[in-house]
Amino acid sequence: MWQSYSQSRSAGSLPCFDPAQCACDWRARRPAPLAAEISVVTIGVIAAIRLLNAQHRVDLEWLVTPCLLVIAALLPAWLRKEEFPHLGFDREHVVPALAVLWRTCICVFPAIVLGLWSMTRMHLQIPLRPVVDGGWVPWLIYQFMYVAVAEEVFFRGYLQTNVMKLVGSGQQRSRRMEVGIGIVVSAGCFAAAHFVVQGQAVSLLTFLPGLLLGWLFVRTQCLLAPILFHGLANVSYGIIANYLT
Repeated sequence: MWQSYSQSRSAGSLPCFDPAQCACDWRARRPAPLAAEISVVTIGVIAAIRLLNAQHRVDLEWLVTPCLLVIAALLPAWLRKEEFPHLGFDREHVVPALAVLWRTCICVFPAIVLGLWSMTRMHLQIPLRPVVDGGWVPWLIYQFMYVAVAEEVFFRGYLQTNVMKLVGSGQQRSRRMEVGIGIVVSAGCFAAAHFVVQGQAVSLLTFLPGLLLGWLFVRTQCLLAPILFHGLANVSYGIIANYLT
């Protein structure tokens, strides 16, 4: 994976932000502050969202939750005056990101359809079936405009990037190890956040798409592909699950 990425960078096809190379010198010498920041920010924002969902007293909960994730991701970088990973909504990044996204969707979505269809044939309950309140159109817009954007900005843009910086601050770390640990940790926190907020053990299955989303972020070096795939996956899964049941 990393070799193919390096080759594409040398060819100039993906002139994107490299999260593993942007650590400040002081952080490379003192990784403890970064580790403390990651822990406090991640635990704090997940706890705040869990409390918000448990109270059910905020009319704009649908907006407050993604805003908390985006603020938690962007504020530390803004305070440190550091560059945040590219969203990818520019001419240089769109074409390579969409090419990777297209190939990924072709490989993954048929497998999802086949898996869900097989579960219904075996009379098994489809996990994580979404609840569509207020109609399909608002739900579809919400999945793309808020859920996909906010979660990818935080879990990939902030968390995965900074874990890769933290791992890279140690000695004798290979680039492959930095990438692998970053993807696994971000996917693990992604799944843990869903479990804490939703309170269902089946939510831990989001670890698997979290791995793919982390790979998309590393492969394209911007957030466009993970955001679009996240939204497409949520929408496709919801439509198929409701249709089959």
